Amino acid sequence: MHRLIDDELGRTASGGAPDPGVRSEEVTVEPWVLCERCRAIVYGPALARAQRVCPECGRHARLTAPERLRTLLDPGSIVPLEAPPRAEDPLRFTDTRPYADRLREARKLTGLEEAVVCARGAVDGRPVVAAVMDFRFLGGSLGGAVGELITLAAEAALRDRAPFVIVSASGGARMQEGVISLLQMAKTSRALAELDRAGVLTVSLVTDPTFGGVAASFATLCDVIVAEPGARLGFAGPRVVQQTIGASLPPGFQTAEFLLGKGFVDVVRPRAGLRETLSGLLAAAGGGRPAPARGADPAVTDPNLLPDRSPWDVVRLARDIERPTTLDYVRLLLDDFTELHGDRLSGDCPAIVAGLGRMDGRPVAVIGHQKGHTAAELAARNYGMASPAGYRKAARVLRLAAKLGVPVVTLIDTPGAHPGVEAEENGQAVAIAENLRLLSLLPVPVVAVVVGEGGSGGALALAVADEVLMFANAVYSVISPEGCAAILWKDPKAAPDAAVALGVDPRRLLALGAVDGVLPEPAGGTGADPSAAAETLRQALSVRLARLAQLPPDRLLSERAARLRAAGEGTR
Repeated sequence: MHRLIDDELGRTASGGAPDPGVRSEEVTVEPWVLCERCRAIVYGPALARAQRVCPECGRHARLTAPERLRTLLDPGSIVPLEAPPRAEDPLRFTDTRPYADRLREARKLTGLEEAVVCARGAVDGRPVVAAVMDFRFLGGSLGGAVGELITLAAEAALRDRAPFVIVSASGGARMQEGVISLLQMAKTSRALAELDRAGVLTVSLVTDPTFGGVAASFATLCDVIVAEPGARLGFAGPRVVQQTIGASLPPGFQTAEFLLGKGFVDVVRPRAGLRETLSGLLAAAGGGRPAPARGADPAVTDPNLLPDRSPWDVVRLARDIERPTTLDYVRLLLDDFTELHGDRLSGDCPAIVAGLGRMDGRPVAVIGHQKGHTAAELAARNYGMASPAGYRKAARVLRLAAKLGVPVVTLIDTPGAHPGVEAEENGQAVAIAENLRLLSLLPVPVVAVVVGEGGSGGALALAVADEVLMFANAVYSVISPEGCAAILWKDPKAAPDAAVALGVDPRRLLALGAVDGVLPEPAGGTGADPSAAAETLRQALSVRLARLAQLPPDRLLSERAARLRAAGEGTR
């Protein structure tokens, strides 16, 4: 007989050597195994080396908790946390069998005390505390002991000031413990709230399946939610949903990929890339000393040193399709960048890119409008015009930056916020207003850079900052010249005259005090030499972030308030 990859007892080896700090179940490697999804017969040792990912269809079969710890954490770093006394049977519960018998059997079959294993460890030398659920133990159900273990692990992370990583695999709350199980949802949620208050990074790794009370508490409350391909996540299982509403479910319902598009998951990553993703997140949130300024400040701060140019010519250059996008600058400037997706409410807007990375070793959050270099890319990104979900995604990453004490860089390139019916129905004005308020009091340095078009409130929603820069061929205005011409001139052809009247060009904006500096561009514009443009941007950001990092939060906020208070007071 062929062994199923998804064998309930989970005896197939992960391929890694046992860690001395983890109690490991007896492991055997079957010569051949049968994939439950595609029915392919797979060579057992090869499957073990691939961490039980089918090479034919990519199905991610379950790992045990000890295996999961060994695949994520550094060898030799795993130190199990002390567990509380064994949970007894609080209700003396019996269904077809006594609950006490089920517990004894689960412990015997798995070699574990409970459905979660908690340990201290490290990822590429960076300390973490991990809580890893094991589906073999009563379906990874959430009972009193599981809730207590996860809470104790969160408290250890709080004491250590170490990131907390949760790997979920659960059918939901443990019915045999009644309301005691239900209360673990609140108990673990409060433990995560304490980590939020203390500024400790939390990461949830969702594996298949994660349902019920686990999904409605700690699995979805973390700062970053990473999911394996095909992992199912939801409150009610698909059978319950289907029976309740009496209708067919959409394709891929509750899978990681489905939820990514709905804005509830940040990253979907194959198992082989999970450790690298986790390492990048830890590096980007790792703090450390502020990096020194790199090179001289390239920004021009005197408007008299800028040429007097046709504003309409600048408008046309700002819209050049070859100009680098946010993702281009991220690729050229940042290491360990992890893009975060979704607003955890309604969707993921492709016109806004947001995430964490490192620039010259300095952790930084980057948020920017995203256009593209082809007609297809522009259409896919909605021409950089963000929906409410985009601004709410930005707000979520801004709050995360504030929690972690990480500076923020925003890159602005949009003709304006998306003006569609759906955007209005979903609260476009409210989403923009919320960002303005949030940025005005964000207790970390914020530098905004207009890299192309800076149009209307859609641009300002990312441009409330300690310093605002713009490239020499960028524009910034309350409305597009075409829109202004149509409304006031009653003639869109008057756009060049409107551009002059609006003062959209860098020289006029610098004189007005709307921006603090103008970055020179390579010959032919930023699109002609993106690497040179990125290096100019790097130097300008380095100088400003180094200076702003020296300011205590109260001073930072008072200077930001004074900058905003001075808007419209006069020209330089």
